[in-house]
Amino acid sequence: MKFTHESLPQRVRFATGEAAAAVAAEVKTLGAQRVMVIAGEREAEIAARVTADVPVVLHHDEVVMHVPVAVAERARERAAEAGADALVCVGGGSTTGLAKAVALTTGLPIVAVPTTYAGSEATDVWGLTSDGTKRTGVDRGVLPRSVVYDATLLTSLPGEMSVASGLNALAHCVDSMWGPRVDPIDQVNAAEGIRGLAAGLPLVADDSASVDGVEQTLYGAYLAAVAFASAGSGMHHKICHVLGGMFDLPHAQTHAVVLPHVLAFNAPSAPEAETRMAAAFGAASAVEGLARLRTRLSAPKALKDYGMPEDGIAAAVAPILAAIPDNNPTPVTEENLTALLTAAWAGEEN
Repeated sequence: MKFTHESLPQRVRFATGEAAAAVAAEVKTLGAQRVMVIAGEREAEIAARVTADVPVVLHHDEVVMHVPVAVAERARERAAEAGADALVCVGGGSTTGLAKAVALTTGLPIVAVPTTYAGSEATDVWGLTSDGTKRTGVDRGVLPRSVVYDATLLTSLPGEMSVASGLNALAHCVDSMWGPRVDPIDQVNAAEGIRGLAAGLPLVADDSASVDGVEQTLYGAYLAAVAFASAGSGMHHKICHVLGGMFDLPHAQTHAVVLPHVLAFNAPSAPEAETRMAAAFGAASAVEGLARLRTRLSAPKALKDYGMPEDGIAAAVAPILAAIPDNNPTPVTEENLTALLTAAWAGEEN
């Protein structure tokens, strides 16, 4: 056994019902006096509550999926005009992504307050979209200095969105099992993330206000993101980033649809990782465990249901092939990738 593992420097506060106090404490630790709050219109009320004791100079609510470059540039301009010295982002992956885009060019520190299970808050990965292409990169400067997890902030998230967002987190776990920089510690974190998500998501699907369910799911989503930040982006995320950028598909639902197809594609070529995942699901195989969970959750099934055109399959093959890491367990060809995308588009079962 030989590997090099690096943990990202970040403080995590996990305490149900204590978001406002935790955010105030983190802002004080940063010594910030002029905070820019980034939160979409849907999270405006939550953002107001959790930043009530923070010296806010600007509320910014232009949050757009996949973070278009023009949107990022406007947010950067507003941060400069307000003289902001820190960012507090309250919301899902798009909100965190916008805060990262601002931090990328300004160096402002981020305190992230997630209201979905996206996991972006625990990674140093940024993404920007321009002309139908989503570019991603890694920069330690965009990693939030601290994350405040409060289960009560997710109890109003609709059950359908909770399921899609949670399956997006599960995709982080699966991709981390064979990411380009994967090591045994990543696989341990990813497996425990799968266990937490598989335990919490059914509770949340039945009752989106279940604090126990939200806590389990948040715990799993955080571990998923930590594993993913270390292991790197694998085949699944490369597919979803290309499709999302090209066709403006909803992020979480796209991940939820593509996940079982990538798992079935790679699992036979990664027996050790497959065994870990099967055990985490409590199933005979990883594919069976995921299928059982998806059935229980009535998970999204087909890309065509979210606006992807059928002729987009052929258009997406080349950019996806160019993006998939060389260490993917199963060799990827134009033919088998086309078959995978076709199955995901149509919603075929594995």
